[in-house]
Amino acid sequence: MPLPELQRRALVQIENVHKTYIMGDSEVRALDGVTLDFDEGEFYSILGPSGSGKSTMLNLLGCLDRPTSGLFKMDGHDVSQMDDNQLSDLRLKRIGFIFQSFNLIPQLTVSENIALPLYYLEWDRQRSVERARELADRVGLGNRLGHRPLELSGGQQQRVAIARALANDPRIILADEPTGNLDSATGKQIMSLLSELNGQGKTIIMVTHEDEVAAHSNVRVHMRDGNVERIDRNA
Repeated sequence: MPLPELQRRALVQIENVHKTYIMGDSEVRALDGVTLDFDEGEFYSILGPSGSGKSTMLNLLGCLDRPTSGLFKMDGHDVSQMDDNQLSDLRLKRIGFIFQSFNLIPQLTVSENIALPLYYLEWDRQRSVERARELADRVGLGNRLGHRPLELSGGQQQRVAIARALANDPRIILADEPTGNLDSATGKQIMSLLSELNGQGKTIIMVTHEDEVAAHSNVRVHMRDGNVERIDRNA
């Protein structure tokens, strides 16, 4: 459930944001003057055809790229003015990532994969192990802590990825086609888990091309040609 109306506030603010790439002699406007707020506690999906700008938008929101121009603020901080070290710190402390291809490290166990962000946060080993166990239980994999990714199903690997995204207790979870490599039944389970996390107060921003997946979100942002075409909100 989204936060009550009176408690909502803009966690992310984007104002007249442009992102331009130079490809040979051509200029590609991946984002062309986007203005959009993402409210705390909401579940957003970003939809659009190939080339609409949705992946560029997610990269900007994840502080993996910078806008060419325009204002981008996260939790009150002007991200567009940050240097690389500040961006890395913001990603590490405030953002959790979930990828279509899971991006787990095959040599590491479930526990070690979940705890990986905590290594960079310089948590001690015992505290990290306890946090990994807690999160594995939360996603239903408490009995798989010693397994490696190749010993798990696709759905189980995505659950590990979700647990890893939660390790740093992020303000925002960014999900890039989180069900893209899963069968429909497993995809529904993953979306139910994301909806549950949203119900617990996490802000989720997800890119998807599937209307059925987007139906789990509270707000659907439709993009085309580098800008927002329309926004649909649940009544």
